[in-house]
Order: sequence, then structure tokens, then C-alpha cells
Amino acid sequence: MAKEKFLLEYSFGHVSASVLWNSISTTSGLSCWFADKVYQEGDAIHFVWGKTEVQKAEILLHRNGSYIRYHWLDDENPKSYFELKILCDELTMDVILVVTDFCEADEKEEAIELWNNQIDALKKALGA
Repeated sequence: MAKEKFLLEYSFGHVSASVLWNSISTTSGLSCWFADKVYQEGDAIHFVWGKTEVQKAEILLHRNGSYIRYHWLDDENPKSYFELKILCDELTMDVILVVTDFCEADEKEEAIELWNNQIDALKKALGA
């Protein structure tokens, strides 16, 4: 079954975009909300959940302060990725995080719930 792309938007109010950038683009920042432990070995970023579940990703693209795109190394689809992009609403000056991800059609609801939970953890870590 082919994976389908989906986008989610989360408002962070007046959280500093540079603080949010640090949280989505560094191993220490990702360790605060995305996984229990995150570390880099060569070009691979290791995400650890619990004591044994490890998933590796590579950074495909990034633009400092704007977006970062990761690809899971065990994903057989070379076109799938997850991207975290920071935008600023010009009217309200709120900082927005746009998540782009891919999943199987029958897993979309679970994937959205997972992202909602992860972003809640990020908001708590940032005091948003």
C-alpha cells in the first residue's frame, strides 16, 4: 500500500522561533519531546524510545531557522519523510509549526494522534 502525505499545523503563540528551531533541529532539543534519547552517529540520527526501540533517520534537507526534513532509514520508500517547518503568521505574529509526514491510509488517524501527543509534549517543554 502506498503512503500518503499529510500536513498538520500547530500554533505556538509568541514562542521564540529560534527556541522552537533548537527544539526541532538538535539532538538535545529533540530529546526533550520527540524521543527518550536522541543522538547522532555520523550522518545518522538515532531516536530511542524506552530502553531498546531505536529508529535511525538522516537529514535530507534543512534551512537554518526555517525547516528540517528527516527520512527514516528503514523506510523503503525513498520519497517519504517527515518535515518540521516554522512559519510566522503575519497578522497575529504567532509562530506556527507545520508538520509534514507520510503514512499508510489506514494508519492516518493514529499518526495524527501521535503527532498531537508529541506536539503537546513540545509545547509543555517550551511553556507554550
